[in-house]
Amino acid sequence: MALSWRFSTLADRHRALGSKLEDWSGMGTAWTYDKDMSEEHVAVRTKAGIMDVSGLKKVHLVGPHAIAVLDYITTRDLTKIYPGRSVYATMLNERGHFTDDCIVYRTGPNSWMLVHGSGSGHEEVVRQAAGRNCAVLFDDDLHDLSLQGPLAVDYLAKYVPGIRDLKYFHHMQTTLFGAPVMISRTGYTGERGYEIFVRGQDAVMVWDRIVEEGKEMGIIPCCFSVLDMLRVESYLLFYPYDNSQMYPFADQPPGDSLWELGLDFTVSPGKTGFRGAEEHARLKGKERFKIFGMLIDADGPADLGDEVFADGKKVGVITCPSYSSLTKKSMAIARLDVDKAVHGTKLDVRGKTVKAGATAHTLPFDDPEKKKRTVLG
Repeated sequence: MALSWRFSTLADRHRALGSKLEDWSGMGTAWTYDKDMSEEHVAVRTKAGIMDVSGLKKVHLVGPHAIAVLDYITTRDLTKIYPGRSVYATMLNERGHFTDDCIVYRTGPNSWMLVHGSGSGHEEVVRQAAGRNCAVLFDDDLHDLSLQGPLAVDYLAKYVPGIRDLKYFHHMQTTLFGAPVMISRTGYTGERGYEIFVRGQDAVMVWDRIVEEGKEMGIIPCCFSVLDMLRVESYLLFYPYDNSQMYPFADQPPGDSLWELGLDFTVSPGKTGFRGAEEHARLKGKERFKIFGMLIDADGPADLGDEVFADGKKVGVITCPSYSSLTKKSMAIARLDVDKAVHGTKLDVRGKTVKAGATAHTLPFDDPEKKKRTVLG
């Protein structure tokens, strides 16, 4: 915890569940609880789970130049984002390499909120806003409680009028249990879910109410690490764990192109002029690897960093493994040589605990048409 300088008001709730509050992005985070994580995975996929993801950094941008700041540092066309809508975006450096991802929320005509993880998003916002009519406010009081799973909407519908009509990547200002909140139709699980942005002074009350009242519906508290199990199935990347910051090239500085990560879809059609745009365009077709999925012939998960081989030659590395007790499948996200990132390619995993055959598989594994996360009603 030596690096921690940010604090969740829910820390005592996490300790009571067995968490030691390991550091993530400067905040003590409930990486694990004292229970079987597969139970939490099943709850999110079949009922619902609530997670404290307040370690995500929240940055408000206010002023007439805010849209220009965000338009330059992100890959999306923000003129299409109206109040009440949000968008997933990426940020690049001058070399055209990925530095962070984020969700950008438009909260008013000249008001925005950028939510990002452990990359350099905050620094990039501050640097670009210097000298412009744009106030940058880092908000560490705003907590983020993520209620994810098919029953999340049924629970919230008892308290929040109109929640069933809230579209994917839209948000609403409302109240929950008498507390002011912003509820966003977003998440990091691939399920229909909601993020509840709430003041620190109200976060414990909201958490306790959902945990207590949700019991009869099968809603349970879930630790941060269960997101790894869910994100593998749903093709959701996590900086820097899937990146060359963790798996560097011997003769090159860290950094990956959006083409390599499969995130080129985050560049709005026709958009130019964002940071790294020219280099991003130049890097197309020059991929050194591809992020891809793997199905592993094993009765449990592989390990982070397990090496992947084909015909006796190393062709990749596993960046995040998962095993689903629902589907009985061992899966992984991997960095594979480009010619091996083809669906059906036969591979071998030579890891610390798993030595088995594997098959390259397109991502995502779960709900490839994204019907669950986008459904209404």
